[in-house]
Order: sequence, then structure tokens, then C-alpha cells
Amino acid sequence: MVFSLRVTLSGIKGFYRVYQVNGATTLYTLHKQLRSDLEFPQDQLIMFKGMDVMGGIVGRWGLFDLGAGTVDEVSLEKAVKAGTDTFVYFYDVTNKKSVNIVVEGEADVKVSPDFPLLADSKGPNPIEFENGYVAFEDLPERQRRLPGEEDEEDFEDEDLDAEEGEEEDEDGKEIFDEGEE
Repeated sequence: MVFSLRVTLSGIKGFYRVYQVNGATTLYTLHKQLRSDLEFPQDQLIMFKGMDVMGGIVGRWGLFDLGAGTVDEVSLEKAVKAGTDTFVYFYDVTNKKSVNIVVEGEADVKVSPDFPLLADSKGPNPIEFENGYVAFEDLPERQRRLPGEEDEEDFEDEDLDAEEGEEEDEDGKEIFDEGEE
């Protein structure tokens, strides 16, 4: 059985990755693929938190046994059969950095259990969003303009270089009365 998984960031429309993953793939193998593709740091503790459709916690899987097994013991299929509908994958547990993984269903392809397949992607890696990158889709509506598009607001104040009542000399510098600044 091959599952389709969608990786997203909370509140960010400009990022996603879609993977096709063999059900026999361990969560550890999935972790290694995500870490490699998304350039997550290698020296951090990781954890998968599995949740059901209602948001209840099905299990927590990490490098150490957190009660439901370790990531190298648990396959994706085992986690899904236990009721997992979504995962929160903490790629840096200490700093609570995570991505969301939604199990979208079964895929009609053959994929090795050792190599999850990246089927679709959008946007830069998550570290870019931490550094201030904002995707076009995430901009407020009033700021969504493509280069070359003109906005009516740009022309409203264009001819008013100086405030009313202020004078300028021939060099374009403002002239102030004594005592005013």
C-alpha cells in the first residue's frame, strides 16, 4: 500500500510538499527523507505526533520510546492503522519547530519502502519562512500586485511632495520660519 502525504506549514499557503510513501516505510526513513529534502538540521531531537480525525492523539514516536514505540520500529502503515490521520513532525523538538503531515489517502504508484517519492512541491524550504520570506499567497490582499501593475493609491499623493503651507527654495529644500522645525 502506498500513501500520499501532504507536508504543510501552519498558516502558510506558499509552501507544501506531496510525497508518495510505501506503507512499509518506517517513520525514521520518512524523517531522513524530510530532513534531506527540507534541509532540516541533523543534530536535533525529532518526534512524530500522530492524531486522529478529531484531533485526538494516537501516539508519539521519537528516537526514544515515548510510549508507542520508536520511529525505527513503526511503519507508516502501522501508524495509519492505529488511527493516525495527520502527523505533526517536530524536526526540532527543543525549539518546537514542526511541519504538518496529512495522510491524503492511497496512491496508485509503486514506491520503494526505502525511498519516499517527492511527487509535488511548492515554495521554498521552511527555513526561508523563518528568515522573513513571504509568499505571494500569504500577502494581505492590498499588497498583492505583480511588477508593473499600478495601484490607484500610488497616484493619490504623487503630486503633493511638500505639505500645504510649506515652501521650497530652488534646490527643492524646505524653507522654515525661524522657531519652526
